[in-house]
Amino acid sequence: MLNTMSNLAKEFLEISKDRQIRLISHYDTDGITSAAIMTRTLKRLDKKFTLRIVKGLEKNIIEEELSRNKREILFFVDLASSSIDQLRSSSEPVFILDHHEIDGSKINEKIKIVNPHLFNEEEICSAGLSYLFAKAISEKNKDLANTAIIGMVGDRHETKLNKHYQLIINDSENLEIKKSLLIFSATRPLRKSLEYSTSFYIPGVTGSSKGVQELLRENGISGEKTLYELTDEEISKLITSILIRMVAKGDKTEILGNLYITKFYNRKEDVRELSVLINACSRLGFPEIALSFCLQNEKAKEQAQDIYTQYKQELIDALKNAEKLEKIQGRGFMIMNAKDQIKDTIIGTVTSILSSSLDYESGTILIGMAYNQDKIKVSARVAGRDGKNLKEVLEKTISITQMNAEVGGHHMAAGCLIKKEDEQKFVEELRKNLEIEVVKI
Repeated sequence: MLNTMSNLAKEFLEISKDRQIRLISHYDTDGITSAAIMTRTLKRLDKKFTLRIVKGLEKNIIEEELSRNKREILFFVDLASSSIDQLRSSSEPVFILDHHEIDGSKINEKIKIVNPHLFNEEEICSAGLSYLFAKAISEKNKDLANTAIIGMVGDRHETKLNKHYQLIINDSENLEIKKSLLIFSATRPLRKSLEYSTSFYIPGVTGSSKGVQELLRENGISGEKTLYELTDEEISKLITSILIRMVAKGDKTEILGNLYITKFYNRKEDVRELSVLINACSRLGFPEIALSFCLQNEKAKEQAQDIYTQYKQELIDALKNAEKLEKIQGRGFMIMNAKDQIKDTIIGTVTSILSSSLDYESGTILIGMAYNQDKIKVSARVAGRDGKNLKEVLEKTISITQMNAEVGGHHMAAGCLIKKEDEQKFVEELRKNLEIEVVKI
């Protein structure tokens, strides 16, 4: 794959001489960090380019882009693998860096793509691919490795380290990796991190300031300290106390893992928190601020912090609404049609958080739905680490109902956008489909 990436970079430099670039990226953390890496790279090449950040690559968006200035080079990051059918009709070369599932048989000579699925290699996020492309352009771009790490964590690939990720980690400056508790955030006061962490549930502690005080007091740890600042002895005590509380409730959730700490705006930050903040800006409709934040613009930093505060409140409200909503539940699956009770921009996040809760057994398929004007955003997640291929589940439902909708995503997380008029038909067929799939498992 690295040889192909090197050839792609050379081809891009040759084809893009005296031509403007049209960069199009997805709006989640992986997409935004990919866009940030590409922005730095193109600026250093002194290339003229424009950037568009989208929620998804719908048919009308592709038609719009293909009909623009024919001299522009289209360059997609973190999307387009599911849109090869349309893009192959382009009269000009189309560049794609993406990691979503793809049908390689549809690629023609106009499609210039690097996607790990085409090489039967372990997955790497689009920010990682964008970094490898930037590095193939010039070794001077090695300072962008830390931005790729944020994309990696944002796409939950920190537990999927392979040779490509290891290469990026080795290139990263001011990056510290430390085995510790997976409490979010590792660089904020422990009293707050323990109370509001969504990484895992601690009986009697999560959501309880009194419970947090008791836990810290019995271990002689200051609540003003951060997880990152704790000594090995303090971490050991904290782990023991938390495990005792969890085992008593029969919870075997993994609570240990790697913390990724990087210097950002001259301050040590938990990479997970940076990834959530970037995601929050986009989900609330400010992808341009998310991008500027990644490019370390001081004004954007203040704006992003304000948006992040608002996002956390909206997420809390959405989770409260999720508790009250009626759900379609069966053996091994749950469908939550939130309609207009939860924003379409955060239904995926809500579904992800629910998939991490103790309410659902490992392997349970969770489907979240929310209105998006005249359409419905559908997000699929699976509880635990193993389960049915969610992209295939949604694709089968779309195929049977003969809807005109593109399904994107991965084995463990997928989504699509359907017409609101197809709501009842989709839910009924999805339910039948899930009942059959669960029986198969």
